[in-house]
Amino acid sequence: MSSQAPNQARVIPLRPPSARPGTARPVSERPATAPPEPPAREPLWRDLVGDVLRRERLAQERTLKDVADAARISMPYLSEVERGRKEASSEVLAAAAHALGFGLGDLLSLAQGELTRRARPARSHGRSTAPYDGLCLAA
Repeated sequence: MSSQAPNQARVIPLRPPSARPGTARPVSERPATAPPEPPAREPLWRDLVGDVLRRERLAQERTLKDVADAARISMPYLSEVERGRKEASSEVLAAAAHALGFGLGDLLSLAQGELTRRARPARSHGRSTAPYDGLCLAA
């Protein structure tokens, strides 16, 4: 028979004491260096376009409602586009850009510039860090 009391459960640990949650490892067992940081993720196009739309709207000191009404799109939808939550169609983007006084090409150009600016540090993996302007001539 068991030497335990009849109403007492026997607990068998599945992990060693140092691996259990809530127990800290002694300093001698901790890694000497911090784990490497994950690589920075490239920004999403919808985030960049939304940032440009919001920045331009705020620079003009216009409300979300004012721009949404001028673009003939719903205010909640425009808000979601500005926050990068929705992948807007080119028609919606053109309407929002025109409501702010510029064209779709201007909006996309500003977003492309923002992408280049944000992605530049991540592109230096042994390659030239000179800015690329999209022009390539071959003889």
